[in-house]
Amino acid sequence: MKLFSNLRISAKLFVGFIALLLLTAFLGLFSIFQLARVNQTAYDLGTIWMPSVNAAMNIKERVSRIRSQEAQLVSAENAEEADKYAKRTQEAVDGLKEHEAEYGRLIVTPEERNLFADYSKAMAAYLDVSAKMAGLARAGNNAEASALLRGPSSKINSQVRGLVDQMVKLNVEGGVAAYQRGAGIYANSRIMIAMLLAASIALGLLLAYLIARVVARPLQEALRVAQTVAAGDLTSHIEVGSRDETGLLLQALKEMNESLLKVVREVRQGTDEIALASTEIANGNMDLSARTESQASSLEETASSMEELTTTVRHNSDNARQANQLSHSASAVAQKGGQVVAQVVDTMGSINASSKKIVDIIAVIDGIAFQTNILALNAAVEAARAGEQGRGFAVVASEVRNLAQRSASAAKEIKELIDDSVEKVGQGTRLVDQAGSTMQEVVESVKRVSDIISEITAAGAEQSAGIDQVNTAIVNMEQMTQQNAALVEQAAAAAGAMQDQAANLSRVVGVFKLDQAAADAPARAPFRPPAKPKPAAKSLPKPPPRQIRPVRAAADEAWEEF
Repeated sequence: MKLFSNLRISAKLFVGFIALLLLTAFLGLFSIFQLARVNQTAYDLGTIWMPSVNAAMNIKERVSRIRSQEAQLVSAENAEEADKYAKRTQEAVDGLKEHEAEYGRLIVTPEERNLFADYSKAMAAYLDVSAKMAGLARAGNNAEASALLRGPSSKINSQVRGLVDQMVKLNVEGGVAAYQRGAGIYANSRIMIAMLLAASIALGLLLAYLIARVVARPLQEALRVAQTVAAGDLTSHIEVGSRDETGLLLQALKEMNESLLKVVREVRQGTDEIALASTEIANGNMDLSARTESQASSLEETASSMEELTTTVRHNSDNARQANQLSHSASAVAQKGGQVVAQVVDTMGSINASSKKIVDIIAVIDGIAFQTNILALNAAVEAARAGEQGRGFAVVASEVRNLAQRSASAAKEIKELIDDSVEKVGQGTRLVDQAGSTMQEVVESVKRVSDIISEITAAGAEQSAGIDQVNTAIVNMEQMTQQNAALVEQAAAAAGAMQDQAANLSRVVGVFKLDQAAADAPARAPFRPPAKPKPAAKSLPKPPPRQIRPVRAAADEAWEEF
C-alpha cells in the first residue's frame, strides 16, 4: 500500500486500468476457450454421433430390406421371379455397403471400431449364406433355400441385427454424453464467468476506491490547509505521506506555510522594533528641544561681544573714507594710462594686420615659385620632345618670365609694407613711453593710498580678532541650530511614518494565528520623559574678548550619527 501511495497519479491510473484490462482479457479468453469446448461438443454431436446413429439406422433398414427380399426370393415360383428378387437383394446389399462405408468414416472410439469389426464379420457370414440361398432359389430348390432362411440365415441375421442395435445404442449414448458434457461446460462456464465478472467489478471498485482515496484525501488536506492559511491560521501541522503529485503539493504547501510563518514572525518582530525606535526618536526630539534653548543662551553672549566691535568699526570707517578719496585720484590717473595703453593696442593691431598681409604676399610668392618650377619642368619636357622644334619651349619660357615679373612686383609691395610697419612700430614706441610716465604717476598715487590702507589694516587686525570669535561662535551655533532643526524634522517625520507603518503592519499580521513561541513579542521600551531644560543664563556686561573654539560635544556627534 505504501508503494502504491508513492506512485504518481498517472502510474496509479495506469496500474488500475492495466489490472482491469488484464482481468477483462482473461475473462474474454476464458469465455472464448469455454465456447470453443461447447462448440466442439456441438460439433461432435452434429458431425459424429448423430450421423453415426443415422448411418447405423440406415444399415439396420438395409439389413431388414435384404431379409425381406430373401423371403420373397425363397418363395419365388419360377426362375424369372427368383432372378428379379435376387437382383433386388443385390441392390439392397450394394446400398448396405455404402452405408457401412459412411459409418466406418464416423467411427471415433476403439470400442465402436471393435463393434463394427464384429458386425462386418457377422455380415460377411450372413451374405455368404444369402448367396447360397439365392443360388438354391434360382435352381428351383426352394425347400433347401427355405431351410437356410429359417435356419443358419435367421440365426446370423439375428446376430447382425443385435450388433447394429448395439452400434445405434453406442452412438446414441455418445451423443447423450456429448450433450451432457456440453451442458456441464456451459454450467461451469456460466459460474466461472459470473465469478470472474464479479471479481472484475470488485477489483474495479477496489482500485477506484484506492485511487480516489490516495488522490482525494491529500487534495482535501491541501484544501483544508489553504483554507486555514487564508483564514490567517498558520498553526496547521501538515504531514506528507506520499511522494506523488499530491504529496509534492502537500510538501509545497508545508514549505509555503513554514515560510509564511517565518515571514510573519519576522514582520511582527520588525513591528515591535519599529515601535521601540519610534519611542527612542520621540525621546531624542525632546533632548533636541533642550539643546536649542541652550543655544539661545550662547547667542546672547555673542551679542555682548558684538558691542565691543562697534567703536573699532567707526574708526575704520573714517580711515576708509580718506582712502576712498585717494582712490578716486588714482582712478583718474589709471584711466589716462588706460587710454594710452589702448592706443598702443590699436597700433599694435595695425602692425599685426600688416604682418598678416606680408604673410599672404609671401604665400603668393611661394605659389608663384611653385608654378614656376612646374612650368620649367614642363618646358624641359617639351624641349626634350620637340627636339629641333622649340616652339613649346618658347611658350613655357614666356610664362616663366611673366611669373618672374609678378614675383618682383610682390617683392616690391613687401618692401613698402615692411617700411610702413617700421614707422608704426616707432609710433607705438613713443606711445609706450608716454604710458610709462603716466603709470609712474599712478604708482605714486597708489603709494599714498597704501599708507592710508596700512592704518586701516592695523584697525582691521583688531576687528579681525573679535570678528573671528563672533563668526566662530555664530557658525557653530548656526550649524548646531540647523542640524538640530533638521534632525527634529526628520525625526518627527520618521517617527510618524514608523508609527503608521508599525500600526499598519500590526493590523496586517494580526490576522495570522501563530504558535505560542512565535506569537511572543519582545516587550517595548517605556517612553522616557526628558529632563527639564535649565533656564538660559543672563549675559554679563561687556565681557573681555576671548577666543571661542569650535568644539562639538560628544552628544552632538551621537545625535548627528543617529
